Amino acid sequence: MNYEHILYEVAEKIATITLNRPDRMNAWTPVMESDVRHAMQTAAADDNVRVIVLTGAGRAFCAGADMDALKGLDPDDIRRATSLPPFDMNRGPDWQTRYGYYPSIAKPIIAMINGATAGIGLVHALYCDLRFAADNTVFTTAFARRGLIAEHGISWMLPRIVGHANALDLLLSARRVSSEEALRIGLVNRLCSPDQLREQTYAYARDLADFVSPSAMAVIKRQLYDVPFQTLAEATIDANREMLIALRGSDFREGVASFMEKRPPRFTGK
Repeated sequence: MNYEHILYEVAEKIATITLNRPDRMNAWTPVMESDVRHAMQTAAADDNVRVIVLTGAGRAFCAGADMDALKGLDPDDIRRATSLPPFDMNRGPDWQTRYGYYPSIAKPIIAMINGATAGIGLVHALYCDLRFAADNTVFTTAFARRGLIAEHGISWMLPRIVGHANALDLLLSARRVSSEEALRIGLVNRLCSPDQLREQTYAYARDLADFVSPSAMAVIKRQLYDVPFQTLAEATIDANREMLIALRGSDFREGVASFMEKRPPRFTGK
């Protein structure tokens, strides 16, 4: 498929989705929303893809919503956009929202944050599973300084990543946050120099793609995103059930065999 506002490629079992409006600092548009959703669905369904990387072209990851589009925004457009069909009907309603579908994808998603990340751009970074950032990146929630509220579930996701007090600070002030502070409060997992960001991100992604069981990653990801809605007993019962399934799977047999034979694993995701 030919995309208008993104680039999509697959190499070495890694799908890369690149927000591609560098002249507008990859400002978010309805077209980009549609492109990203389709690309995520494509990557999720492709057996040749084991890891997804989301990044931006040029000097920004995503500087927020396109302000030109916001000027003439009709509230009815928002209501229509939020009525999209669920990404995965098998997941709970929490992961069937407009942008909250990333956790329902059974593959790790890494945000490779190459520059300015604000507003809706930060929302998408938070819905990714991991965040690797250039050490010159600046983050901001932005909403309060535009007369807007904490939208698209960021009021739920952000405290779970940085803690309640830090989330209040970032949302109320909408101040600029340096990459060093972002690492300190847990907003990002790793900082890299701009010239090393791509190399380090893809080295990590290739390690997952080549040496980790796809079936194990899928279950572990689901477990971690289900836990906020479970008791300890429910999480334990669920884990015990999944362990029995894993023990019967070919990935478990291959994991043991590759370890004993001192060779790289050949996981199939079964």
